[in-house]
Amino acid sequence: MNIIAWIILGLIAGAIAKAIYPGRQGGGIIATMVLGIVGALIGGTLVTLLETGTLQFTAATLSIPGIIVAIIGAMIAIFIWGLFTGRTSY
Repeated sequence: MNIIAWIILGLIAGAIAKAIYPGRQGGGIIATMVLGIVGALIGGTLVTLLETGTLQFTAATLSIPGIIVAIIGAMIAIFIWGLFTGRTSY
C-alpha cells in the first residue's frame, strides 16, 4: 500500500510543482511521478533537518502538509536539475 501512496504523492506533487515553476520542464507522466517522489524525499529531509537539527533521509507522507512539503522539494529538484542541464528559468 505504501507504493501506491508514493505514486499518488509523486503524481500530485510533481504535477503541481511543474505547473508552479516558471518555464518548460518537459517529461511525461513517469518523469512527473519521479520528480514528485524525489521532491518528497528532499522536502521530508529538509523538514526533518529544520525540526530536529539532524540530517535524516526521510520522506513526506500522503497528507496535506506532506503534499506541500513534496511540492517545495520538487521545485528544488527542478531548480537543481536545471542547473545540471543548463536550462534555468528565472
